[in-house]
Amino acid sequence: MTRRARIVGTGSYLPQTILTNAELAARVDTSDEWIVERTGIRQRHIAAEGEFTSDLATAAARRALEAAGIDAAQVDLIIVATATPDQTFPACATVVQHKLGMTAGVAFDVNAVCSGFLYALSVADAMIVTGAANTALVIGAETFSRLLDWEDRGTCVLFGDGSGAVVLRAETGSGAATDRGILAHRLHSDGRYNDLLYVDGGAGSTGTVGKLRMKGREVFRHAVTNLAAVMTETLAAADLKAEDVAWVIPHQANLRILQGTAKKLGLPIERVVVTVDRHANTSAASVPLALDTAVRDGRIKPFDLLLLEAMGGGFTWGAAAVRW
Repeated sequence: MTRRARIVGTGSYLPQTILTNAELAARVDTSDEWIVERTGIRQRHIAAEGEFTSDLATAAARRALEAAGIDAAQVDLIIVATATPDQTFPACATVVQHKLGMTAGVAFDVNAVCSGFLYALSVADAMIVTGAANTALVIGAETFSRLLDWEDRGTCVLFGDGSGAVVLRAETGSGAATDRGILAHRLHSDGRYNDLLYVDGGAGSTGTVGKLRMKGREVFRHAVTNLAAVMTETLAAADLKAEDVAWVIPHQANLRILQGTAKKLGLPIERVVVTVDRHANTSAASVPLALDTAVRDGRIKPFDLLLLEAMGGGFTWGAAAVRW
């Protein structure tokens, strides 16, 4: 018998304010047609003044706990994936822990930017499989709007704010690919590409938060290649093939990237969950947001094989095969 980490509940939260392409076109030299053609994005959500990453994360966590039928007191591990914590320290996860009314357990953050949720999920899986935790909250939450240069039309149109969360619980499986839960995950990073996607500030360098900078064409090229490779690698690790996948749950950066990676994997775009048109790129929140969307609209059925993937600044990238 094998100890598995199974997703038993999902939740998400989006700020109330919606910023459309047309509204952005009134601020910078762009248009709805230009944004949609190049990215597939039509709108994004923006956090309100005084609404912090921990607020978004806590709202998503509560919905995931409700879906799982689990009280916060049963959680012994919280991992928040974020590049936009409320403070430099302490960890956003400890703030969420307090807002959930918890006084026990372990809480910490993971920063792998857009790949953060996949990194956090793999850490939680390892801790559950080894017995270091039994019930975990894994959250991706971002207020990326606060890192944007709103005069840079090449980046400000791409990002939005939001959060998504999953509840993982330890269960016993047979060790086969038919088990429900996380079957395999693979992570990578390559720091040579720092200058292609980064923030030009930091507490230990400039003493400022900084603004997001990106060379979009180069990032696109690496994304399609790296994501297709890590998805294939992850399926092989679980002794599965692309045709076994019911749904790909990707990082929502650009519709063209989603189309390109699906093509390389030999899957139709109809089997890819797409929310980038409504959410834009919410960094570490995008995968759990897309997952919760597909769970709640009924697309995802019990025992479906899901393939989660993401790539972000660093570069970091990864994938996970999950039996629903």
